[in-house]
Amino acid sequence: MNAAARHRSLIVLSALFCMTSVALAENTTLAPIPSILPDVGFSFVRVLGALAIVLALFLGGVWLFRNWQRLVGHRGRSPRLSVLETRPLGNRHGLYVVRYEQQRMLLASSPTSVTLISHLPDCEPPAEPLTVSDNAPFAQTLQRVLVRAASLERIVSGQEQPIAQ
Repeated sequence: MNAAARHRSLIVLSALFCMTSVALAENTTLAPIPSILPDVGFSFVRVLGALAIVLALFLGGVWLFRNWQRLVGHRGRSPRLSVLETRPLGNRHGLYVVRYEQQRMLLASSPTSVTLISHLPDCEPPAEPLTVSDNAPFAQTLQRVLVRAASLERIVSGQEQPIAQ
């Protein structure tokens, strides 16, 4: 058999197969097949919901990574470093009274540097407690607090030297 004859027989067999399948398909009626795929709108909502959950988890993780020290806390300890008072001196210049453990320092800041001006006397507990007693009238308690605040402000501004004990 030559190549042309083989080619013709192959074409005839494929035509016969196609006609048989078409004849069989005409005799049977097929019921519509229900779609297994979900509705497109519902799928879109699910994808957006999943994306929102993933983004929320990611952003929550980033926030926890940046702020974990706030959550841990110091468990009852007072902070060792704190800024007690600030005074602006003009555009981007300022004075700061800073406490580190029991030391107090007066610092000056500028846009290019921070300078230690002086060490202030160590923090000491107040000689008399600033509690409100039942037998002291309000005016006396307020006067005592105002005098103490004015004295501290004069010490910080350098107008008065603290009394060494």
